[in-house]
Amino acid sequence: MTAPATLPTTSTAPTVRQVWTRARGIALAVVLILAGAVAMAAVRSTARHGELDPRSADPYGSRAVAQLLTDRGVSTRVVTTLGEARAAAGPDTTLLVAVPDLLTNRQQTRLHQATAASGGRTVLIAAGSPSVERLAPGVTADPATSAGSTLAPACTLPEARRAGSADTGGIRYTTTRLDADSCYPSERLATLLRVPEASGDGDTVVLGAPDILFNDRLDEQGNASLALQLLGSRPHLVWYLPSLSDTSVTDNGDRRNFLDLLPSGWLWGALQLFIAAALAAVWRARRFGPLVPERLPVAIRASETTEGRARLYRKADARDRAAAALRSTTRTRLAPLVGVSVTQAHTPETLLPALSAHLSRDGQALHSLLFGPPPGDDAALIALTDQLDALEREVRRP
Repeated sequence: MTAPATLPTTSTAPTVRQVWTRARGIALAVVLILAGAVAMAAVRSTARHGELDPRSADPYGSRAVAQLLTDRGVSTRVVTTLGEARAAAGPDTTLLVAVPDLLTNRQQTRLHQATAASGGRTVLIAAGSPSVERLAPGVTADPATSAGSTLAPACTLPEARRAGSADTGGIRYTTTRLDADSCYPSERLATLLRVPEASGDGDTVVLGAPDILFNDRLDEQGNASLALQLLGSRPHLVWYLPSLSDTSVTDNGDRRNFLDLLPSGWLWGALQLFIAAALAAVWRARRFGPLVPERLPVAIRASETTEGRARLYRKADARDRAAAALRSTTRTRLAPLVGVSVTQAHTPETLLPALSAHLSRDGQALHSLLFGPPPGDDAALIALTDQLDALEREVRRP
């Protein structure tokens, strides 16, 4: 007695090397994207450190203009909360709001209520659509910014005429106020507006760009002159730097979520990436259609194909499918031999009578052999194979 030979098995699970070979391209792309994001964040964090902060000597800080104002007798105080900014509003104070768009809707409304009749001056730096309509009613920000940065005054405002050309190019504004001074126009839209109070000596100045306040731009054009005149009209300057840590942000549930803090460009960019990914998925998705034959790179013997399929059936215990395939093939070969068309080879009412007449056999036994139930075990499947072979030999026998 010898032990039965076992069939060799081959693992279909990918090896670690294969997984790495397939995934290294994606991993490299992810690493490059993360490295680029970190590098961009580092560059932006260093280049814009202390932006519009009167205590910062960095290129985008505003310490130079604050020092010049101090030399002319104007005191400068930095505040970071809405309560301090509201309390500082008064006829002898200029309130500069560095980044108005960081304020919530409720904060903007409360700040305007405090400055509307204070008699002082309020300066809004690069106020966009979310803030300018509340802080300066009657003023609207245009969606398109100016093409150039250095513009000529082209107005009768004394401060602008004395300063001359300045780097005010940025957000452009329109207003319904007929008493407003519109200066430094870009394609007929002003980049600097002065809107006087309805009653009193106070006013609101809306500046489209912060460039005239930066340390590295103060000595260019008429930037220093315009900045000193706009901020030095009162003896006190309160420099409001809105902070996300301000507790007034959460008053009455007026809380900003993560999406509110993202610039609109990032949201539109994410939407475009989502649409691009959807189109790519549609483009690369599997199409369900007729099968297309493909030429094999090598010729494979029919016996190897049959053996391979048999192993798959055996591994899956698919005796029913194996038996169905054997019976179907046998019926297809037997039908022409007994005068039945191939299209009717799988119809018992047509095939079985023709076979019975040809072999003089019992139709019930033929039906059980060619159309019967699947075998219950491997031995029954082998016996079925032998019986089908014997039947075909008997039909072919002259």
